[in-house]
Amino acid sequence: MAENTKRSVFSFHGVFGILISIVGLLVIWGVLMSLALVVQREASKQPYDPSVIRDVNNLKMISVDNKNFSFQPKKDK
Repeated sequence: MAENTKRSVFSFHGVFGILISIVGLLVIWGVLMSLALVVQREASKQPYDPSVIRDVNNLKMISVDNKNFSFQPKKDK
């Protein structure tokens, strides 16, 4: 058998590859966490207002008219 003479600690298969994968995962984690914070800040400024749905029994499961009852911004009083 031929001996493997192309071994290297700092190749993509070694420590350098592990560092690239860890840094990549940390970057992805940081981006997702910052996006989550932005979404939470926006949701705290405009919370969901459930008072738009007046009668739940009138809502149909599959209906185009349901868009009138959901995802409306909170009205300032």
